[in-house]
Amino acid sequence: MNYLDLAMNAAETLGAEYADIRIQKTIDQVIYLQNLSLKHTSNDVQQGYGIRVFKNGAWGFAHSNVFSDEAVLATVKKAYETAILSAEVNKDKKLSLAPERSYLATYKTPIKIDPFNVPLTEKIDLLLEVNRVMLAYEGIKQARSLLIMHKDEKLFANTLGTRLDLSTHFINPMITAVAVTEDDSQSRTFDEGGRAIGWEWILELDLINIAKQIAEEALIKVKADTLGEEQRRALILDPNHLGLTMHESVGHATELDRVLGWEADYAGVSFATPEKLNNYQYGSELINFVGDNTLEGGLATLGFDDDGVPGQKWYIIKDGILKEYGSTRDTALEIGLNSSRGCNRATYYFNQPINRIPNLYLLPGTKPLTPGELIADTEDGVYIQGRGSYSIDHHRINFQFGGDFFWEIKNGKLLRPLKKVIYKSYNPEFWNSCDAICDERFWRPFGVVNCGKGQPSQTARMTHGSAPARFRNIRVGGSQ
Repeated sequence: MNYLDLAMNAAETLGAEYADIRIQKTIDQVIYLQNLSLKHTSNDVQQGYGIRVFKNGAWGFAHSNVFSDEAVLATVKKAYETAILSAEVNKDKKLSLAPERSYLATYKTPIKIDPFNVPLTEKIDLLLEVNRVMLAYEGIKQARSLLIMHKDEKLFANTLGTRLDLSTHFINPMITAVAVTEDDSQSRTFDEGGRAIGWEWILELDLINIAKQIAEEALIKVKADTLGEEQRRALILDPNHLGLTMHESVGHATELDRVLGWEADYAGVSFATPEKLNNYQYGSELINFVGDNTLEGGLATLGFDDDGVPGQKWYIIKDGILKEYGSTRDTALEIGLNSSRGCNRATYYFNQPINRIPNLYLLPGTKPLTPGELIADTEDGVYIQGRGSYSIDHHRINFQFGGDFFWEIKNGKLLRPLKKVIYKSYNPEFWNSCDAICDERFWRPFGVVNCGKGQPSQTARMTHGSAPARFRNIRVGGSQ
């Protein structure tokens, strides 16, 4: 008998109302170079299984990396006993699981070239050339390149009869140039946030030419002016930058466990509470946010979540109105939903799945509009590219963001490059101030591979996306 069936039969024999098992092998390869020196390489493998048991309205979870019948049975028993104890502790708060059917399915990230089959020397040589290109520019004093490759191989089974075979990949290259003058130092970074794709993406990107652009922009940035005192201005934000803004102010704010207060003691709560559904004006009528765990290349496109729920696509905000959340089987019924949206994910086999942000993106505008036309229609503003510093309160309302590259806009033209720019706003003001979004020709996805949440902490990944968008009358100024 295989371990999947052994574990599920044992859980049912003990009296579990529901149980599942994830047998998971995770491979992480990381390569880091600074200047012309290889600083770090690693090829980490984590392999084992995690078992959940649901009993009396509570979860029990246990894990092991010992593969034997005895170890599997002992892990099931431990998970079951933990569920019984959890139910005793939480007598006044019983969970219920949203209904779900069973599935027999296989999912694999579509890749043409497996990055783990590319020789390590070839990867290092590429990053070495990237750094060499950046350092060839006078004034570039440091060049950094980082390449992350990740693969999960997962077998999943539950007592509903589901049996899944899932294999998912992502790859994430990052390069940074640091320019130094007598008075200042500034960096410029290329970071698309990763994509669920193979090595073919690296070949398509042409990192050598990107390295030239990054170095040139770092040199522009270090000599750029600062903006000065804070004023109300228009902002035009590129898709890469907006990916971080939407992650923090929409993605986390619409995780249903956070909305319910389950994260309050660690990561905070959310202002977007259930009584606001279908009546709260989260943004202007142009704002349409979609949760989409079927997105091609999306980092949360995994076939199924760790509840055994398939990837789905749905509106979270439609025409500016809050419509729904990212939910799981144990959160959905708390607000009367009929089913889960498939947002329960764990990082490694030894982590219990938790409610995570789906692939979340802003739909492009429906009328033809180019970035050049958007800039030409802006009298006084700042154009922000790339991700920078950020801060947001525990209710996901008030926030402050920086960026990586900036231009001042005057009378419809890019007047001068800037540095050290930040903007401040609060959730209802910011998204309701959006008055223009470029069309679908300019929509681009950007990933997040380091979303931290949970106790003990886990790191999850998801993809965001947008076209360039304008936000009116936002507090924008220079930082120190």
